[in-house]
Amino acid sequence: MYRGSLIRSGGNAKTIKGDKAGEYETAIMYLAPAAQSGMGNVCPMAGQAGCEMGCLSKAGRAAIFNSIVNARIAKTRRYFSDRAAFMAELVKDIEAFVRYCERKGVKPAVRLNGTSDIQWEVAHPCVRYIKLKHPQQEREAHFASIFHAFPEVQFYDYTKITKRAYRALPANYALTLSYSEANPAYANAVTKTASETGMNVAIVFRTKALRNARMASRDYTGGWSREVIDGDETDMRFSDPRGVIVGLYAKGPAKRDTSGFVVG
Repeated sequence: MYRGSLIRSGGNAKTIKGDKAGEYETAIMYLAPAAQSGMGNVCPMAGQAGCEMGCLSKAGRAAIFNSIVNARIAKTRRYFSDRAAFMAELVKDIEAFVRYCERKGVKPAVRLNGTSDIQWEVAHPCVRYIKLKHPQQEREAHFASIFHAFPEVQFYDYTKITKRAYRALPANYALTLSYSEANPAYANAVTKTASETGMNVAIVFRTKALRNARMASRDYTGGWSREVIDGDETDMRFSDPRGVIVGLYAKGPAKRDTSGFVVG
């Protein structure tokens, strides 16, 4: 279990399932979702996708302890107030996590958007100090993104920003589109993007039984003839086959969601 200032491992039920396989350990960064921080919106599509009510930030321990919510707000405010300092903090945190994983003999995986949808691949440069062969010497290396700075780390996220699917993403960053029927235009955009790019799509079904039925039928809608896989077995989306629907079922407040974010 890793506990950093921005990212942590061992606190998510699905990542723990994947971690038990012994190959990877996953650390996640949880920020205050949408505009909860009062300084900006880290989930620009939350309104269109209708996902704010069923947000996982309101499930689990965060729904009980104000201290967790306040800590996430504080992190998010640091992000908005001083981006460069935040990125420097993130670099140090991931470096520490990499060392932790090396000691455990596992590979590091990081999910930066646990409760946000920030486009980390653009406008987020960072600096990492690379150690040289001579003791106590290092050089300052500038990178276009955190993904380029840490090629040894497998990064992954879910996203509702469809234009991200058309970008040439770093090889160590896997994205999964997130579907919602709250807004027909948004639903159509996700369907179109998935068809054009082949990117996987995560769908939250009303019940586990409904999700399992879709898995058996292999077809979510008449427009999509895609295999539906169990997205709750593990959170390691980078290991999913290409061109599938990642089937999830509603948990926490999402069980009562009627916006269209939860399907069925």
